[in-house]
Amino acid sequence: MAGVDVGFENAGKTVRAAVAVLAFPSMEPLEQAIARVPTQFPYVPGLLSFRELPGVLEALARLQRLPELILCDGQGLAHPRRFGIACHLGVLTDIPTIGVAKTRLIGEYAEPGPDKGDWTPLLDKGERIGAVLRTRTGVKPVFVSAGHRVGLPAAIRLTLACTTRYRLPETTRAAHRLASGPLSPA
Repeated sequence: MAGVDVGFENAGKTVRAAVAVLAFPSMEPLEQAIARVPTQFPYVPGLLSFRELPGVLEALARLQRLPELILCDGQGLAHPRRFGIACHLGVLTDIPTIGVAKTRLIGEYAEPGPDKGDWTPLLDKGERIGAVLRTRTGVKPVFVSAGHRVGLPAAIRLTLACTTRYRLPETTRAAHRLASGPLSPA
């Protein structure tokens, strides 16, 4: 199981993509990779996967073994075009993916209950596009949506299984530290 996240260096001129592979269900680190590639696509809201995925694909290529599931720091179906970074990455790699975002991009929802595991549907024009999931009691929820080859019930269950002491799944937390942490030699 893996998490992916992307940061930028050199005032946005370099994509710094990271993948962190963790054992499931222990969440013990197994492998990680970072790729730095020139940014080829401009910042366009709603089209971030075109900007970020070249680096993510390069980071995945540096792994000894591809993961069986990827949790993305971003959206899946909960996207205006129903094709966020989790969908895009999954289609390109044919690896099952889940979008786990810190903020809502689109849709409306009722606040979920206060306890870990409470969730409510994320709806857009009456269509269920994801879930607003409480991953820890008393903390802000995350926005979970199917990416590729994973339905929403499984996405919710797997996101909760990857979330231990913090709001975000350990997979994407580990990838975030690599993608946005202190600079290290390439």
